Amino acid sequence: MARDSRLEPTTADPDRAAATGAGREGIHAVITGLGATTPLGGDVAGTWEAMLRGESGIGLLDEESSAHLLPPLPVGRARVEPGPELEPMLRRRLSRCAQLAVTAAQEAWMDAGLDALSISPDRIGVVVSAAMGDMTSIINAWEALRDKGWNRVPPMSVPWCLASSSASAVSMLVNAQAGIHATVNACSSGTQALATALDVIRRGLADVVVAGGAEAPVHPVVLGSLAAMRALSRRADDPPAASRPFDAERDGLVLSEGSGVVILESETHALRRGARIYAELAGAGITSDAHHLVQPRPDGTGTVRAIRASLNDAGVAPAEVAHVNANGTSTVPGDAAEGRAFQAVFGNVGQGPILTANKSLLGHSLGAAGAIESIATILSVYHGVVPPTRNFTCPDENLSLDVVHGEPRQLGGGQVVAMKNSAGFGGHNVALIFRGFPAGLPA
Repeated sequence: MARDSRLEPTTADPDRAAATGAGREGIHAVITGLGATTPLGGDVAGTWEAMLRGESGIGLLDEESSAHLLPPLPVGRARVEPGPELEPMLRRRLSRCAQLAVTAAQEAWMDAGLDALSISPDRIGVVVSAAMGDMTSIINAWEALRDKGWNRVPPMSVPWCLASSSASAVSMLVNAQAGIHATVNACSSGTQALATALDVIRRGLADVVVAGGAEAPVHPVVLGSLAAMRALSRRADDPPAASRPFDAERDGLVLSEGSGVVILESETHALRRGARIYAELAGAGITSDAHHLVQPRPDGTGTVRAIRASLNDAGVAPAEVAHVNANGTSTVPGDAAEGRAFQAVFGNVGQGPILTANKSLLGHSLGAAGAIESIATILSVYHGVVPPTRNFTCPDENLSLDVVHGEPRQLGGGQVVAMKNSAGFGGHNVALIFRGFPAGLPA
């Protein structure tokens, strides 16, 4: 893939990195490859450039088959269909969710420069997650059984609908034999995948881990359920304005699809092969609310604990965090709880980091969202610029947050520290800390 010049980092300097990292203990994990397919673009470059311009990937659901079942709803579809990029045999064997995952993984693998290298398969792992897997395949199988009989049911229906099917497909793409993981953590699944991959690297179980999330949930059944829950935005008259994280006029999330995948390597392995390094994944924090099946704790204490755990894991003080990529679903209770958590950890506007919410541009792709948004966070750390939050026109007076909107905002120089926050139905909380590379010793 021809990469945009703004995505071309310099190659890591092993001597300089070793000097700045002198005295650090344990195995460190770095990001060396990025891949994505989203409502804004079919690759990382297209998605990132559209983010910086503040474009929207949201339109109206246009399926004729569901027009009589649902009201007009804003949704986010992949900008580029994944099928044409895949070999015909592979395309027939994979669900749409897995096709999205393989498309992103293939880009990340090539971006890391691993396609031309010989790496022992038992040192390559995969953690690719989904909240639902490909539910469409099992619904289609039921319709075929009901209307045409059992012998017309697609034989791959059960493998397609497994939440681990995308991870399995990616493992076959890169010949990974150090283990396949598919962390199912609702809407935080993609972020949890990176946290799990970090643990795999730190434990020395693999030198390279392909990690991320994929989801293809835009189906009338999913939309109908979320609409009945009153979780969806109903701004059908202006779909690009529907997702409004932290805005006082927010009225619900916008369902979307996509995939984001990163290549995580041990620092030693990456430096030994002279890899380009985007950032270090320096820490992760994971907690659970134990509160409600779909609502977060109103005071945000579960998120507070996850953020503080990630900071502690990375050896970073709250004041060192320059940027936060928020979960920002655009639901009234979700954004309120997350905003309170940020205030509890970082202080009010002017005291804490600058914040952006990518779902205002991309919609909410459930298990893929955290992985795609982690890629945006990584690129913000690398390039020193934060994409704007779209539709932030009427700040919620109850939330004192420094939300980037209108235009991108520059980050300060040096080794920038940024955080990605995610939360999911059922009380899942995951926070990740990314640090510019090479990173110095914690104070």
